[in-house]
Amino acid sequence: MTSERISVFDIFKIGIGPSSSHTLGPWRAAQQFLGAVKQRGLLNIVEKVTVHLYGSLAKTGKGHGTDIAVILGLSGYDPVTIETSSIDRILADIAARETIRLHGEMQIHFNPKADVVFHKTESLPFHPNGVAFTAVCSDGQLVEETYYSIGGGFVIQEGREATASSGPSVIPYPVDRASDLLKWHRITGKAIWELVLENERVWRDDVTIRKDLLNIWHVMQESIFLGCQHKGVLPGGLNVQRRAAELNRKLLKGQACTGSDEWVQLIRSGGAGFNYTLDWVSCFALAVNEQNASYSRVVTAPTNGAAGVIPAVLQFHVTFCGGTEEDIFRFLLTAGEIGSIFKKGATISAAMGGCQAEIGVSSAMAAAGLAQVSGGSVEQCLMAAEIAMEHHLGLTCDPVAGLVQIPCIERNTMGAIKAITASQLALQSNPENAKVSLDNVVKTMWQTALDMNNRYKETSEGGLAVNIPISLSEC
Repeated sequence: MTSERISVFDIFKIGIGPSSSHTLGPWRAAQQFLGAVKQRGLLNIVEKVTVHLYGSLAKTGKGHGTDIAVILGLSGYDPVTIETSSIDRILADIAARETIRLHGEMQIHFNPKADVVFHKTESLPFHPNGVAFTAVCSDGQLVEETYYSIGGGFVIQEGREATASSGPSVIPYPVDRASDLLKWHRITGKAIWELVLENERVWRDDVTIRKDLLNIWHVMQESIFLGCQHKGVLPGGLNVQRRAAELNRKLLKGQACTGSDEWVQLIRSGGAGFNYTLDWVSCFALAVNEQNASYSRVVTAPTNGAAGVIPAVLQFHVTFCGGTEEDIFRFLLTAGEIGSIFKKGATISAAMGGCQAEIGVSSAMAAAGLAQVSGGSVEQCLMAAEIAMEHHLGLTCDPVAGLVQIPCIERNTMGAIKAITASQLALQSNPENAKVSLDNVVKTMWQTALDMNNRYKETSEGGLAVNIPISLSEC
């Protein structure tokens, strides 16, 4: 258990797919490494840079785009602002010229095939997701740094303690466990989202908090809408067909729309029957994770592999339940706090805990958020999160060919549906009669993670990853 202070904006990050631990984290590590080189005043005399990937980053890094991420990070691009349509061109140019412009400034020789090394049989002791950078300078100096991508885009430099991007601060309502939320609620009478908002005010003013959270939702909603428009085959060689666009067309009976607002109105006009609603929730989740798998912009929630669950549940609430802007605000604050509890008490890294740490956590977050905006009490919100995770315990991470596609994309639909069911169950229940608490489930999830065989922790060495016949020369 860690007392790290985590902002909702540490849990929800805007980035590029397909993986928060294997793409966004290594990208951030490359940026941090360049920062260390610049801080020492050595950027202008660097002659060579080598990147070494270890453990899960090496075993499934090709399928997850880890090499792409570190190259773009070293080139000075940022995952929040890069024009995603330019990625292929940038990479092709670097490969053809065998040069890279460090931080967009210093051009050096760089061969992606030789200078990004995959150590598939080696792991570093601290965490399965290790990446080491070496810069050789013209005067003989070496800059060597090792980083660990610990899940959800969080990065730790070797020899330093983990810190969230918000930084260490004294907050009015410190929370490490669900029981802390209950304690503060009973003292203040505040809902979860209100407690979280008070803590966020330590780092940002009210206008910024609301603006940035609504921007998070805008990116989520855009990834749903765009995913529902794009057809074709996902990259990577598995020849996985996108399904969201065709499902969207069938559900709308071929009706066209010019924008997301009109699209939502068309969806609503189709009714609110159970099968219709269920199909749309699945469509929303598929859309996001098909975008994620194609190196498009999504929100880490709390990871990229699970990026579709929360947008699908929130879009369900907005579309079919009359959700308002205020609901979106409260939903995200509540969900973010649940995610931070799991990060502190267990893990949000599939390389550490299997897919229970990704889809399971995102489902718990979504369940609590939905219970909040559906009129649930604090106790019911926590119960909803507990129910959602309880039925994801032991879920393995076994991506076929190391790609965030099979079974990852469909798992987001399952996580979203379970979140809605968990919320409904909690809202119709008396939490005083519950036999299992959220803290019990967090503890159990971590124990399960420790007991889980490493073959089922994002290594593609077990489960579906070894039982689905594929024919790929290099994923």
